[in-house]
Amino acid sequence: MINGLVFTVGTLALALSPATVSTHIRLTEIPVLVVGLAAILAANALLLRSSLAPLDQLASSMGRVDPPRRSDRIDDRGTGDLRHLIASFNAMLDRLETERTSASGSALAAQEAERARIARELHDEIGQSLTVALLALKRAVDKAPTGLRGDLHHAQDAVRGSLDEVSGIARRLRPDVLEDLGLHSALNALCSEFTQATGVDVVKHLDAHLARLDPNIELVCYRVAQEALTNVARHAGADKVRVDLHATDEHLTLRIADDGKGGVVTAGAGITGMRERALLVDATLTIDSSSSEGTQIRLIVPVHVQSRPR
Repeated sequence: MINGLVFTVGTLALALSPATVSTHIRLTEIPVLVVGLAAILAANALLLRSSLAPLDQLASSMGRVDPPRRSDRIDDRGTGDLRHLIASFNAMLDRLETERTSASGSALAAQEAERARIARELHDEIGQSLTVALLALKRAVDKAPTGLRGDLHHAQDAVRGSLDEVSGIARRLRPDVLEDLGLHSALNALCSEFTQATGVDVVKHLDAHLARLDPNIELVCYRVAQEALTNVARHAGADKVRVDLHATDEHLTLRIADDGKGGVVTAGAGITGMRERALLVDATLTIDSSSSEGTQIRLIVPVHVQSRPR
């Protein structure tokens, strides 16, 4: 249609204008032909460029597609076949994100179930065995000669330390405080444990009036904060961490920022896991990492969303 329109206009211009072309082209007619050809090509190029502009948006959107992130849809629907192509591309993105979210949800649900199973076994099996061993050592200390009591006390301390460590691992694997008391109390406990384990100060600004949320939203926020603090302990070399949690009628925002070395270039398994968890509740996860200002992780969750079952 575009090319037909251009050639129709060119034909009408040639027919209605005083310009003529002889059987043997004269030198005076050559500029007229050149100008006419240039006008036709320029008009054709401009019309095609404006008509095919949505293809540039489509190619740009294809280049930005990243599995762990939510991709933007193309608003410009184009015309004709382009409209069908863009609609098909948007529908493909919807299917891919739905399937990816479903697969990630199943994998993370299995992971949480396995965490809970391991935590129960640590508490019920290993924890009880260590408790029995601790009681047996206490009875042995009471009956042992004075010369052996020192060694038995050292053994008691070692078993007691192992019992505390097993209990700590079980709590990290299965945060009972999250299910019993909610996200605010769970983050408070997580920050306190982090400070005790690493010596890094945590400045907390947690919304004390935060109501109980969907269990999946609370779990995602807790796991993101847990992974972020773990990364701070392992890689940041920070002296201070800020943990902010506040909610509005529409969004819940969690922010973890440190004053460490930052400079995160590639996403490891921990960051990829955080992005996958964020997708489960339609949340937006952004990571800003400057070598001079540390790393900031921000999770924004729409609180009205119906999250996937865990």
